[in-house]
Amino acid sequence: MIKGLLFDYGGTIDTNGIHWAVVLKNAYQHFGIEVPETLFSQAYTFGERSLALKALVKPEHTFLDVLRLKVGQQFQFLNEQGFITNPEAIEMIAAHCNEFAADTISVTKRTLEELAEKYPLVMVSNFYGNLHTVLRDFDILHLFKEVIESAVVGCRKPDPKIYQLGVDALGFAPEECMVVGDTFGKDIVPAKAVGCPVIWLKCQGWEEDPEKIRETGILADFTITDFAEIPAIIKG
Repeated sequence: MIKGLLFDYGGTIDTNGIHWAVVLKNAYQHFGIEVPETLFSQAYTFGERSLALKALVKPEHTFLDVLRLKVGQQFQFLNEQGFITNPEAIEMIAAHCNEFAADTISVTKRTLEELAEKYPLVMVSNFYGNLHTVLRDFDILHLFKEVIESAVVGCRKPDPKIYQLGVDALGFAPEECMVVGDTFGKDIVPAKAVGCPVIWLKCQGWEEDPEKIRETGILADFTITDFAEIPAIIKG
């Protein structure tokens, strides 16, 4: 019997299963910036590592602030590789992606509200130290009993410890805590290692090899393509 729910944030609640690399690549294309796939992947990875290692994000930063920093780091990498970008596009891409996230959350919030009426919710996320600000800005912070954020607790997915912290926050046995996430390696694998049942929100992932996933022998208990499917699964 499920008694509580653990949610990933980025790529799950704010994009409904579309990996942020895909969202950003689409935004680049929307503004006519065509970056070769391999180069974009390198720029995306550089941006993520920069934000994680350089402490560029402050606790008071909104998600729009994060996007400005993220795209700025990507542009820096692209420029260093000889792919010249217009710095004015940083604000346009950031605003475009922030609007996409806000629009998506306005929909996924309804599902969260429905679930929060019956179950305690805990968020487990790799984030930059400002997740409370982001969730408050999008008006969903109040729906969560606790927020387990990597930059705050000192461990990151795919380390199962971060999901164990989520289970501990709920106060139930792992098998009573359903995990919802979009990334197989960072959500499904560590959640199963802790002993939780999982819902895999599988829509548009990023660089996850289906063959390598099969080789793990790990299976999600449920696979969905829309966040709104969650309540029906929980009800059984």
